[in-house]
Amino acid sequence: MFFSQLESLSELELRQLKLLREFIKDVDNACVAFSGGVDSSLVATIAQEQLGSKAIAVTGVSPSLAPYLLKQARLQATWIGIHHEECQTNEINEPNYFKNPENRCFACKKELHKHLNQIAKRFHNAQVLDGVNLDDLDDFRPGINASNQAGVISPLAELKIDKKSIRSISKSLGLPWWDKPAQPCLASRIPFGEEISSKRLEQIALAEEWIINQGFSKVRVRSQGLSARIELPANEIDSFLKNIERNQLIKYFLYLGFHSISLDLEGFISGKLTRDIKTD
Repeated sequence: MFFSQLESLSELELRQLKLLREFIKDVDNACVAFSGGVDSSLVATIAQEQLGSKAIAVTGVSPSLAPYLLKQARLQATWIGIHHEECQTNEINEPNYFKNPENRCFACKKELHKHLNQIAKRFHNAQVLDGVNLDDLDDFRPGINASNQAGVISPLAELKIDKKSIRSISKSLGLPWWDKPAQPCLASRIPFGEEISSKRLEQIALAEEWIINQGFSKVRVRSQGLSARIELPANEIDSFLKNIERNQLIKYFLYLGFHSISLDLEGFISGKLTRDIKTD
């Protein structure tokens, strides 16, 4: 299946799409680490287009992935037409993960790629590809080191394709989720040094899903101790305060096990818990 271009692209983005197609076409067999995010979904789309049955998408399933995101990943894989598999990962039992050190993501990705490499080996010794993009290289991402050690290739990063171009290319190809908000691991909502548990991750997932269902798709519920701090884009805070059923929110969050609920007046900032960490 060839994904036709439905909207115009800049010359740079047209070249990036051409290079991405050529890059993935040169892979004999591909196993895409597929979260259902915009980045890995574009890689999976082009892998299906260029390789057909020689490409699979694999999603790691654990408490760190919100159930509603897993459902979305399944639907997106079906829409793309790529063969989709799931593997259970057990990072929650790894001290270097659940004790939540600053390099927690390294342990998480190491566990994920242990399983992905096994699946890739069974699938004709496929090359594992992921959705790391150019912007990610400037962020605090210890997991990238684990992926590199596992021999994972990141086509978007290698071709210097950033998030803006990924969204534009995805939109031009008619991918319905081109503007889907980024959704990093649920553990990113817990401050470093506070232990991670399946219960805490479930609380966060359910709290965020409740707010999303109220019409606010870009949200983080930061969990510090027994407190929940809601982050929304600054320009949506007034609308949230006017339209949300405050008593229902409080009742539900208390039911989930939070003891206090607040709204971050600074607004949503991606990676807020890591912005003070030096990346050089």
